[in-house]
Amino acid sequence: MFLYYDPLDRACKSIRGAVPCHMDLSLHLYMNKESGEFQFSAQTCTLVLWRSGEEAKFFPMIREENCFSLRLKFHKMGLYFYYFELDGAPFRCGKLRRGAFDGDLCDWQITVYDEAYRTPDWFKGGVMYQIFPDRFCKGEGNYPLGKGKYLRYDWGGLPSFRANEMGKVLNNDFFGGNFNGVREKLGYLKELGVTVIYFNPIFEAYSNHRYDTGDYMKIDPLLGTEEDFDRLVEEAKTLGIRIILDGVFNHTGDNSRYFNKYGTYDSVGAYQSKDSPYYDWFDFKEYPMLYECWWGIETLPEVREQSVSYQEFIMGENGVARHWLRHGIGGYRLDVADEMPDFFLKKLRTAVKSEDPDAIIIGEVWEDASNKISYDVRREYLQGYELDSVMNYPLKNGIINFIRTGMTYYLRETIAMLLDNYPKETVDCLMNLLGSHDTPRILTVFGGEDCNNKEEMAVRFLGENERNYAKQLLKMAAVLQFTLPGVPCVYYGDEAGMEGYQDPFCRRCFPWDNIDEELHNFYQKLGGMRKELKEIFAEGEYREIFSDTGCLVYTREFSQKTVLIYVNRSSCKYDLKVSGKWHEMLSEADYFDEICIDPNSFGILTKYYV
Repeated sequence: MFLYYDPLDRACKSIRGAVPCHMDLSLHLYMNKESGEFQFSAQTCTLVLWRSGEEAKFFPMIREENCFSLRLKFHKMGLYFYYFELDGAPFRCGKLRRGAFDGDLCDWQITVYDEAYRTPDWFKGGVMYQIFPDRFCKGEGNYPLGKGKYLRYDWGGLPSFRANEMGKVLNNDFFGGNFNGVREKLGYLKELGVTVIYFNPIFEAYSNHRYDTGDYMKIDPLLGTEEDFDRLVEEAKTLGIRIILDGVFNHTGDNSRYFNKYGTYDSVGAYQSKDSPYYDWFDFKEYPMLYECWWGIETLPEVREQSVSYQEFIMGENGVARHWLRHGIGGYRLDVADEMPDFFLKKLRTAVKSEDPDAIIIGEVWEDASNKISYDVRREYLQGYELDSVMNYPLKNGIINFIRTGMTYYLRETIAMLLDNYPKETVDCLMNLLGSHDTPRILTVFGGEDCNNKEEMAVRFLGENERNYAKQLLKMAAVLQFTLPGVPCVYYGDEAGMEGYQDPFCRRCFPWDNIDEELHNFYQKLGGMRKELKEIFAEGEYREIFSDTGCLVYTREFSQKTVLIYVNRSSCKYDLKVSGKWHEMLSEADYFDEICIDPNSFGILTKYYV
């Protein structure tokens, strides 16, 4: 007996991906056709289904001419798992989500979400650009530095990385990137096709990364004034670019208005007195020296999200979240979202959407966000009450794995997982990255050697041959990043050919006098392509057309229009039969009825419609 079940095939599962609550769902388990007749050997088929944390339920399926079928309707949101039993034999999820009796098997998943869940349409189909504020561009204006910090005058110099005599890396060297610098480069970003700027933290802080927030209500003076920020937001909007901010709500800095360990601020901080209005925000083990801090880093005391006064401060009518939305930003990327409890994320979403229903909320989650367990709790990120999107690290890993190894399987598995487990409203908003401030530069990933320590990382760069090889791999990866479901996010300078190992070497200054024009022009083409075909990339469905060990061909389809994409990482040549005339957007080549796929090549093709 050979059975067919693929939850990404609507003939098998009527709703692709996550399922809205209260909506009818049909399941069909098919028998393959053999010798002109359908061969049946199983007499019964039962769906075994359970909600996470609950007992399994058994649903007998109806036997039809060529399949077993069942109609369901979920009345309770949550995470459900299922498999089939045929005459008592379990038929479960195998490779690429398809059913199998043996092998490396798991259970299928159905994410049931609020039927009213919608994500912002303006975000879909666009291009994100991540900016580390201190290192992007230094514009006009002289701004105060702040005590304990020092200003660098060697733009592009090596960021400080060595520990001091106390064994601590202070991150207190600043190159002076600011809002006016970003504003001066808005035209550059527009030419890249950028529609969204994501800023790493911009609020006052001691360190150059600013994840140690000092004052949530104050722009870091070195970046400019509040007026400078407002001007940037408005000028960006006139170019069709929105700005989203990093919401770092899991911890503050020890050198902050709220903790005030060093007495820098005019407030009474939690470290200074138990009578502080902020004392309830933090968890002290032995007051005041021992306290809970993020990953054991003393400069980052963790906040107790259970604190009512902290919730009001962040999410109240005049709280942090609403305050900056009133400055015209387009939403937030939430730092370490998986370390904030569900109740806090739900309240935060309510506050954000009440202020601006069109604001985007993106969570930092490194794994499959639909079923993640964090601190022994099954999370609810994508059920309609918390996040709109997440940073798509699974896809990042899948793309890098394919490009480095030349094997498609892991990437295909990742794509199938995302499409099967996530709501389409989320899929269309996924933040598809290849690198970030937390990871090595993607060019270095594709061409660099492993280093034993930061001293080696500080001085190692790609040779000419290594760099040329890495650039070709990066182009392949970028084609995938810009055409797979979701929104590509370019880490500042990747399009300029920046290199660098892990933090802080991935956070160097943008090389405005030494841009890699080959890569820059390539990224401009990709951005222009997304702008021209925005509807398809905003909503178009993904369909795999062909795959081999080292070659993947797929389409994005919407409203009877199709874009065909291929990336061939193998040494094989393929002739792909197609109907009609097609135009390859990167090389400007035309094909008729057949597309020639050369070894180690890529293409993005649109069809000529008469």
